[in-house]
Amino acid sequence: MEKIASFTIDHIKLQPGLYVSRKDTFGDTVITTFDIRMTSPNEEPVMNTAEVHTLEHLGATYLRSDSEFGPKVVYFGPMGCRTGCYLLLAGDYSSRDILPLITGMFTFIRDFRGEIPGAEAKDCGNYLDHNLGMANYLADRYLKVLEHITPDRLEYPI
Repeated sequence: MEKIASFTIDHIKLQPGLYVSRKDTFGDTVITTFDIRMTSPNEEPVMNTAEVHTLEHLGATYLRSDSEFGPKVVYFGPMGCRTGCYLLLAGDYSSRDILPLITGMFTFIRDFRGEIPGAEAKDCGNYLDHNLGMANYLADRYLKVLEHITPDRLEYPI
């Protein structure tokens, strides 16, 4: 069996950034998958499930509420390795195209206080597993990458 595309990326060279992971076509629609890489794989500790869960709730709320991109969001959620998140958008986009959207999302997460949307037993299958303080911290940390992003953090390493 052949390796899937995401397993062919050199994770030793991969650093935090915003990457196009792949583009798929369904009929006339292109789906762009983004790799929102928040930590350096195999170098830094992975994110714990509680803060990743909070990032997912806040990020999905922000993205689906965006007037331009909200209707184009196919999926937003954490990577299994807990080093970042995937965002799937209907449309043919580059990392630069969505940089303002992702910067806005992480600013929203960094500054969010109060009740986490959807974090009640009737709304979520694991409503007790959240960590807003760490989600705020991780968002602030990732914003520093986004605010000073370089071209090598917008395209996968060769």
